[in-house]
Amino acid sequence: MWLVVNFVQGPSRFLSVVIIGLTNGSVYALIALGYTLVYGILQLINFAHGDVFALGGLLSTSLILDVFDVDSSSAGTAVALAIAGCLLVGVVFAAVLNATVELVGYRRLRNAPRLAPLITAVGMSFILQNVGLYFWGPEYTVVDPLISNDPAFSIGEVEVQWDNLLVILLTVPLLLGLTWLVTSTRQGKAMRATSQDRMASAMVGINVNRTISFTFALAGGLAGAAGLIYVLQFTTIRFDQGFQLGLIAFTAAVLGGIGNLAGAVVGALLIGFVEAFNEGLSWLSPGSDWTRSIVFAILIAVLVFRPEGILGERTPEGA
Repeated sequence: MWLVVNFVQGPSRFLSVVIIGLTNGSVYALIALGYTLVYGILQLINFAHGDVFALGGLLSTSLILDVFDVDSSSAGTAVALAIAGCLLVGVVFAAVLNATVELVGYRRLRNAPRLAPLITAVGMSFILQNVGLYFWGPEYTVVDPLISNDPAFSIGEVEVQWDNLLVILLTVPLLLGLTWLVTSTRQGKAMRATSQDRMASAMVGINVNRTISFTFALAGGLAGAAGLIYVLQFTTIRFDQGFQLGLIAFTAAVLGGIGNLAGAVVGALLIGFVEAFNEGLSWLSPGSDWTRSIVFAILIAVLVFRPEGILGERTPEGA
């Protein structure tokens, strides 16, 4: 009813808010998929994942400012090459970083009580935050917009901006590529087998350590891509932003069903829409001051009433 009233009062504004929600949800999806990949194979919540995203974004700002030196007034080819270069370097950097986190922080704790890797994950998060603080400082790192503010196209009175369109154009191929990798490749089959039974996977010849490291690297690569996309959209990032954005993406993963790839995407889009509707609609919207409270209230409600999430399956542990 609330959405219907807001749509009737201002259809153009409503559709603009939907586009913003889709854009924000796309970024959350890339981060949430990292949480769900790691949880699916190790039943571990990697709370350092959001900080890998932040470091990937910070590295992208350094590349944009110091290496490529481009902005929205630069030639289109130069901007495209800068984005491609930042994406490649950011993905590789974040993949290696996340695989290193697994090797150093989690590998020896696989058979430990679950509280041990959880505490280690929080500790890793603070370590990575301080790495960002040391190299990039306490202030926001700001880059000039690379994308023109001109609308890419219009749907009636609704203008779709280039930055929103670029976020979606970068995110969709990554999501499709991940789906193909997990469902149709030998490595993807090894990941799925390891997530079901590590011991049985090792008995049939799967290198479990390598598969887990690859999963962490894949999750980190997605976080690195999300870091660049976030910087392209908002033009600023700070060393400690990854923790809060990571919690929002974690909420999305739990909402959709932690361990379920499709669920992570669905949950991320829903969270993106919730944020956009709350901040962008006029009738009976609490406003931006309440956005984070609403998101974390959703997390608590899901954990209480449906801990397996929208698309997740109830397990004996969660029963």
